[in-house]
Amino acid sequence: MAAAEQQPPPPEGCRPLSALLGGIAQAAYYGKAGITEELLRGQLYPEAAPEEFRALRAKMGGLLQSIASADMDLNQLEAFLTAQTKKQGGITSDQAAVIAKFWKNHRIKIRESLINQSRWDNVLKNMNWRVDMKSQSRHIDQINTPVAIVEMELGKNRQDGPAALAQKSSRLGWMKPWLTRSHVDDSPAVSE
Repeated sequence: MAAAEQQPPPPEGCRPLSALLGGIAQAAYYGKAGITEELLRGQLYPEAAPEEFRALRAKMGGLLQSIASADMDLNQLEAFLTAQTKKQGGITSDQAAVIAKFWKNHRIKIRESLINQSRWDNVLKNMNWRVDMKSQSRHIDQINTPVAIVEMELGKNRQDGPAALAQKSSRLGWMKPWLTRSHVDDSPAVSE
C-alpha cells in the first residue's frame, strides 16, 4: 500500500519548465542580468522555435508575476492555477503542478526580493523622542511650553552584509535634534 501512495516522478517535460521558472525569477526578482531569453532557450528548449519559446516565456513570466504580485497563499494559488487550466490557451495540469511546486519553494525569497526592491535607499534604523519644557525664551509667554525633540538614525537598505551596514550606519551618525513648535516664534534656530 505504501508503494501505491508514493507519487510518480514528474514527467520529463517538467524539468525544463521548472528551470525556466527559476530563470525568470533570477532575472526578474533576484537581479541576475546575465539570464537572457537566448540563454534560457538555448539551455532549456533548444528545439523550440524562437517565437514559440518567447510565447512560453511570456506566458510563464506573466503567471509568475501575477502570483508574486498577489503574494498568493497555497489556496489562492490552487484556485488561480485551476482557472488557468480551464481557460482557452491556458496551461496544462502538469504545468500547473510545476508552477505550484515552484511557488511553494520560492515564495518567501521572491516576496523578500519584492519588498527590498520597493524600499527606498535610506531607511529609518532607529528613532528616539522626548518632550521637554522650554525654560528660556525671548518672550515670557513661551516659557514652559512643550517642545518635542526627535532623533532619527538613517541607514542604507539592508541588502549588503551586516559589517558593511554597521560601517555605513556609524558614518551617518545621529541627526540633529529636531525641534517642533506649536507656533512660529523668533527664537534662534538650532545650530551645530
